[in-house]
Amino acid sequence: MMFSKSKKNKQKFIACTGNNKKYEFVNPKELSIKQGKENLPVEIIQDKQGFVYIVWKKKKYQVDVIEKNQNQYEIMVNGVSYPISIESPFSYKRRKYLAENVEESKVEKIHAPMPGKIVEFLVEENQVVKEGETLLILEAMKMQNEIISNIHGKINKINFQAEDNVMKDDILIEVER
Repeated sequence: MMFSKSKKNKQKFIACTGNNKKYEFVNPKELSIKQGKENLPVEIIQDKQGFVYIVWKKKKYQVDVIEKNQNQYEIMVNGVSYPISIESPFSYKRRKYLAENVEESKVEKIHAPMPGKIVEFLVEENQVVKEGETLLILEAMKMQNEIISNIHGKINKINFQAEDNVMKDDILIEVER
């Protein structure tokens, strides 16, 4: 991936999450993420032990690149794995066009991002949830991780109970759009 060093000729890129949420960014030396109409500054720092962190909205997140395949990445932020792709504006438009021509499933499956133990569910079946709302708490490696909804919808099915152990990629909850 190439980044322009010239302030006049900054090259734009778009990070796309698994559910096609879009974050625009430019030259990593002066990194900012466009969320809606806001440009939010992002700082990338490395500590003495070699760990890399992103500081965004005054919060510090540890980041590791787990896997890279062309423009597809799997990154781990604070112990939670996320698939993302890095697109140019042209490839993003193409990706969006192709996605619009594929019929979307009405049910979104929320998978376990890692093996762990379910501490508690914060939702019930038939409950309406908003994008970004916490669905459950998953404990992994003695850390409690919030698993959030990536869509607005209604909880169709909860496949586990509190205190159940789950494996990576187990389907925890099904949300109907």
